Amino acid sequence: MRRMLATLVLALSWAAGSAHADVRMTFWSRDTSNYFPHAFFTLKGTLDSTGQVVDESYGFTLNDLTPIALFASVPAHIDITNKKYIRGSDAQFRITITDAQYDAIKAQVAQWDAPGSKWNLNKRNCVFFVAEAARRAGLVVVEDKKLMKKPKSFTRSLIALNPGRVTVIEMDAQAYWAKYPDDENMAVPADNKASVLERRMSKRPKVEDVAPVVPAGAVPAT
Repeated sequence: MRRMLATLVLALSWAAGSAHADVRMTFWSRDTSNYFPHAFFTLKGTLDSTGQVVDESYGFTLNDLTPIALFASVPAHIDITNKKYIRGSDAQFRITITDAQYDAIKAQVAQWDAPGSKWNLNKRNCVFFVAEAARRAGLVVVEDKKLMKKPKSFTRSLIALNPGRVTVIEMDAQAYWAKYPDDENMAVPADNKASVLERRMSKRPKVEDVAPVVPAGAVPAT
């Protein structure tokens, strides 16, 4: 009996010590230039420490598509990417994160959504937001200047930088969720119109593709 109890204690100790995080973080991109944000991430799973169910999505975007955004910082906000928007996007890869990493990412979301938050084409756009989240998730991140206005290319660059750490997806939402049904975000709004830029912007410049143009006499943002 004593030996059986000892075995049971060891088994329980091993189980507790081998508990692993069960929150999957998926990195997405969208090619269509007239939609924002072009890069974002979703979170799905359960926290080990509390049992809290996680089903969330976050992007970062400017409040209005204005020509001023080409050369100056403009007001911005965190966008809760909805189900309709996600369906029109591509999942590039996913990782599993710890509770501590989840907390760090949530802290970033709060920081970037604080009053006075600014979007900047060259320094603080949706790609920079995703890059910081990737760092907090424990990934190796290189902010190559050539990629920081190219959401899909940047997101894919993280795959090569983190071999063995990521699960490559590279599918649209329908195919991804068909293959990994547990990753489908069910609690995010279906069509919340959260972002003023969610609708298609006709006859507008493609912000991430246009080099900043400074009008005569204007002083660029620093």
